[in-house]
Amino acid sequence: MGLSNAKVEPAIPVSDMEKAKEFYEGKLGLTGGRPIGDGGITYPAGSGREIHIYPSPANAGASKGTIAAWEVEDLEATVDELTAAGVVFDQFDAGRVKTNAKGIAEMGEDRMAWFRDPDGNVFGIAQL
Repeated sequence: MGLSNAKVEPAIPVSDMEKAKEFYEGKLGLTGGRPIGDGGITYPAGSGREIHIYPSPANAGASKGTIAAWEVEDLEATVDELTAAGVVFDQFDAGRVKTNAKGIAEMGEDRMAWFRDPDGNVFGIAQL
């Protein structure tokens, strides 16, 4: 049994649903969201996955690590598209993680970039 074959859905606490909708829909391009009974919205994503945002002002932005990541085929094009939509990518220069001017880190064959939503929740985009 266990959870190894169960679908997993990130649930992201936000402080302001209207501001979050503007970011997730307007900047990240998520569409087809459906309201859920907790006052949140669940958006479909690739491969049958979903991402859920819900109102929880006390918990919004509390995690300092990456809480969800998308895997894309062309990281540079995705970063360019999101940057043009107003997404700001984090810059790092610490140990193994050093980003270029666009915010892309190369870690061996893997490439990754990170950004934050209006509450400071950290997300990643990866090309593996």
